[in-house]
Amino acid sequence: MPQTPRSPVPTQFSEVATELERVVQRWRQLPLDRALSYAGRVRALVQSLADGVAKATGVPASVVPDCGPATLMDQLTVLVYDASAAAVTSRFAEDLANLRRELV
Repeated sequence: MPQTPRSPVPTQFSEVATELERVVQRWRQLPLDRALSYAGRVRALVQSLADGVAKATGVPASVVPDCGPATLMDQLTVLVYDASAAAVTSRFAEDLANLRRELV
């Protein structure tokens, strides 16, 4: 079966994907009480990304629903990819690295 050619991954997005993976892994290691204590910080980043995507794409901004700590990493992952696809200018890798460092 022929392989589908892959498009090159920009270095910046590669760094973002690496940091996102690290944040998700760290989140999964947190006990529930610790995850709950950081949920507001993660939700703020998720909402910031959603607002950036809305602005970049000309779509009205909306509030990302609070579906609890179990879904936060899914929401973060989707919005990081959406923001990257919408070419939202941000310091994704740095923001994600800072978040990862906070998750202790």
